[in-house]
Amino acid sequence: MPWCTRCDRFLSPSTVTPTGECPRCGATVDPGHAHAAPPRADEAPPPIAAAPDDEITASDEETPLPIPWHFKLLVGALALYLGWRAVQGVEWLARLL
Repeated sequence: MPWCTRCDRFLSPSTVTPTGECPRCGATVDPGHAHAAPPRADEAPPPIAAAPDDEITASDEETPLPIPWHFKLLVGALALYLGWRAVQGVEWLARLL
């Protein structure tokens, strides 16, 4: 989160100028996760060149996280509960007939 020491306040990342300055006093601040402002109509957008390091390899892919044990316990307990309620429903229907 950007902080301006002159103004003594936090700034939202979208309010920090693209050059990393406070919009109020012009002091340089850490822009945080600020996004660059969209280019104006009279400016040409900067060229985007793909670097060879940008290629995604199989080692860069994230492996899925294992399912937590407490989630498995919850699903098992839910299955037992719904199974028992199904048995009770069948017994209830049998008594009606």
